[in-house]
This record gives sequence, structure tokens and C-alpha cells, in this order.
Amino acid sequence: MYIASDDRYEKMIYRRCGNSGLKLPAVSLGFWQNFGHSGCFANMEQMVHTAFDLGITHFDLANNYGNPYNGSAEENFGRILNGMRHYRDEMCISTKAGYEMWDGPYGDKNGSRKYLTASLDQSLKRMGLDYVDIFYHHVFDPHTPLEETALALDNAVRQGKALYVGISNYNKEQTEKITAFFRELHTPFIINQPSYSMLNRWIESDGLDRHVQKDGIGLAVFSPLYQGFLTGKYLNGIPDDSRAGRENGELKNELNDRMIARLNALNHMAEKRGQTLSQMALSWVLHNKAVTTVLIGASRPAQITENAACIQKLDFTEEELSEIENILAE
Repeated sequence: MYIASDDRYEKMIYRRCGNSGLKLPAVSLGFWQNFGHSGCFANMEQMVHTAFDLGITHFDLANNYGNPYNGSAEENFGRILNGMRHYRDEMCISTKAGYEMWDGPYGDKNGSRKYLTASLDQSLKRMGLDYVDIFYHHVFDPHTPLEETALALDNAVRQGKALYVGISNYNKEQTEKITAFFRELHTPFIINQPSYSMLNRWIESDGLDRHVQKDGIGLAVFSPLYQGFLTGKYLNGIPDDSRAGRENGELKNELNDRMIARLNALNHMAEKRGQTLSQMALSWVLHNKAVTTVLIGASRPAQITENAACIQKLDFTEEELSEIENILAE
């Protein structure tokens, strides 16, 4: 049986999620990649144990994680939990529903009450849980009334299947609209999960980060390393065994000479700060006061250990922030 490190809570910073009473670790573990059907279970289990030993208490999943077998990430997490369920009350477990999941009109990409209710029931069964701590609508659905989506999420709380609700991939305007329904229903809506990184700053131009801060909603940020660009993997070009090396398309096209020069300049700055590029990129994201937690992915335990250390240097001088802006503008 797994026994967690005694000093795990001394290794992490915890931040209150918006105006709620829930605290989340500054760094959380996401299951988008490397926890699916084709992965090595022993490695997955070790990654979760490593994260928990570092004080990472928040584990973020979704119904469709685990491609090409939807749901397999939740199944694997349920298997991992079997060896550490005695720590369930020390964990914040979240899942999401919204993208295509099963055949037919009721499992297609949507935010209907039928889809969200059925999906949450399936997720709980796969993970062997009575409830999740946060249940998200994964992506805005223009074909379903927002009031219906809000009612479905609210119903999950009233049924005792979720403690809090959230939304993901919603912009400022969409967030404002669904928040109005949640307020009317008195739903414990506490969080939005957008993509955000040094190389993807849409929440700033959209005004989402400023809005949630004012409205008392937390942000859980995904893709903070921009699909691996900010890990140091591409400083000398595109390795054949990298994600960009294996794929043709937008990702590969973005890694041009200008981008690689920019990454090297950022890496040089990170070295001066005594950090790796990935650590500085995560610290930069957490420097935004709207961000409650940053979701990291990993393919091996050492990556989690390295990236969790970003919390040791969260402060930036004005000169450093200015230098980052200049590099990104080049």
C-alpha cells in the first residue's frame, strides 16, 4: 500500500480558488496526455504518487482523456486510487464533459442536460467515486441554451455528485452569461479553465483574467508550456521523436527560426534566474494574480518534480518582466 511523504504539505503553496473556501495547489497534475489506454500503468502510478508526495493534491481529468480510447485516463486513475483511497479526502479530483464521447446525438459535443448527466455518471463509475470535487463543462456549446447547461451543472451538485462546478474554454462574454444563471441558482461555481502561456495570451486580450478576478472566480490554466515549446526540447530545432517531429501541420510550422531564437532567449533568461525554461514559464503564468493553479502534464515522474519546483521563484522584477515582453515581441 502506498504511504505518502510526511512532509508533502511543506513542499507546496496553496491558493484560494476565487472567493470560494476551496484551496488548490499552485501546481496541479493534468491527465490530458500519457494516462491513456496505451500508456505504462506503473509509470502513471508513479507519477501520481510523485505528485502527491510533492503536495500536489489536485488531479484534473475529463471524460474523453485517454485517446484513442475515451475514458481510459479516468479508468487508470480509478485503478491508481485503489492503492491510495485512504487519502481521498486530501485530494481535489475534477473531471469534465463537453467534447465527443460516444456514438449518437446524446454523446456528441454538447452541453445538454442529458449528455452532462450521463457523462458524469459514467466518469464516477470509471473512477470508482461517489462524487468529484469539481465538475466542468469542457467547452462552450452554441447549440444548447446556457441556462440548460447551468441547470445541469447545478443539478450535479444538488444530487451530491459534485461539490463545485466550473467551465472550460469559455471566453469573458460566455463566462459572464453563464455566471448570471449560476448566481440565480446559488450554484457553487468557482473556476474557469482556459489555455494560457507566454506564447498564448488570449485571456489577457479578451479580458477574461481581469473579469474573473473582479468576479471572484479562479482560473486553472492548461497548456502553460505551449505543447512543449517552453520545455527546452526545441532549443536546437525539432527532434524526430518529439510531438512536433512526429506531426505535420500548425505545431511544426510554428517552430520556425524566429520562434527557436525566441525560445533560446527565454532559456538564457531562465538560466540567469536559476531556473529551467519550463520552471520560468510556469512561474510567469502563476505571476498573473487571476491564476489559482497551473495544470502540468508529464510523461515521467522527474518532470513533475522539476516543474513543481517553479514555486520556489514566483517573483519577477520589473526588469525581468520587461525583458520577457521584449523577447516575445521580437
